[in-house]
Amino acid sequence: MPVYVSMLRGINVGPHKRIKMDRLGASFEALGFERVETYIQSGNVVFKSGKISTAELSKKIEEKLEADFGFSIPVVSRTAKEMSATVKNNPFLRERGIEAERMHVMFLSDAPAAERLKKLAEVATPPERTSCSAREIYLYLPNGVAESKLMKSNLEKILGVLPTTRNWRTVKELARMCEECR
Repeated sequence: MPVYVSMLRGINVGPHKRIKMDRLGASFEALGFERVETYIQSGNVVFKSGKISTAELSKKIEEKLEADFGFSIPVVSRTAKEMSATVKNNPFLRERGIEAERMHVMFLSDAPAAERLKKLAEVATPPERTSCSAREIYLYLPNGVAESKLMKSNLEKILGVLPTTRNWRTVKELARMCEECR
């Protein structure tokens, strides 16, 4: 049975859209998923499910979460193999002087159009750097997320697809959890 990770966007960030992880896990189990495990309060779930496209999986989860919690929660999902490739293919890992704690990955619901990526490049001002790989955008934010002009932008509007961002430590941990779930 394949292993997946689903990343929920915008929960437990402020006073709204609060979800306890045990209730989130129960919603995933109610969908028939197995070996459900959550990671930190920001909505990361690793689990096993029958073979399904990640787009269909995300839609199914979004519908269940709205029914269970009463509000819309965007979801981006990846297979364990995709998560492993995301870690392996980070272009910033091959560069000297890059601080791992300043790296992030923006997971996208779909590959953005080329003209959208050009708009993104215009928003990311040095020393910020981006590198797109189909449905992931690797970010290097040397001044941190709080000081990032890019992260203060309406990325969904710029890209034309749903983004959700995770720091590098979380990305690596989710990939590790996927491996352990197999």
